[in-house]
Amino acid sequence: MAGLAFFGFSLGLVVRADLGLAPWDVFHQGVSQQLGWSLGTVIVATSFVVVVLWIPIRERPGVGTLANAVLVGIWVDVSLWILPEILSSLVLRFVVLIVGIVVNGVATGLYIGARFGSGPRDGLMTGLAARGYSVRVVRTIIEAIVLISGFALGGSVGLGTVLFAVAIGPIAHQAIPFFTRFTATSNGPTPIEAT
Repeated sequence: MAGLAFFGFSLGLVVRADLGLAPWDVFHQGVSQQLGWSLGTVIVATSFVVVVLWIPIRERPGVGTLANAVLVGIWVDVSLWILPEILSSLVLRFVVLIVGIVVNGVATGLYIGARFGSGPRDGLMTGLAARGYSVRVVRTIIEAIVLISGFALGGSVGLGTVLFAVAIGPIAHQAIPFFTRFTATSNGPTPIEAT
């Protein structure tokens, strides 16, 4: 659960940096602006819609899937309520962005390393990959669709979007095996091991 709290808080940091979001969060922000819902509410709603998309690919949600679907959005809204907007200093915004990306990668390691089930978006990717599609191709297509859709809806694309794309993989790649060492193997393989 700590991983999900850190994950939600990290997204709040990236939003407050206001230098561009990760593809899914560009989509969430765009929908939030169009519907007038909080960002966290959109994240929760989107998570459950994505879990429904698991049905045709026969993925099964775990405890972690449902916890992710609910808690990340809640923690995003809490973090945005706590964290002030940063308007004046570009340097400070850049530092907050970097901290947010690093915390996000570590949080990814925490929640995937716990082996309680994929997050909704990761499960969609790994479920399609398990049916013979390339993880790289599936992820690229999905993230391109949500990025373009989110940008069209008014989501924030910028330097943060690029840095997130470049940095999150290597950070998570180090964090996942680190935290997996502390979990029992009875929880099953991580999504990375399963593909």
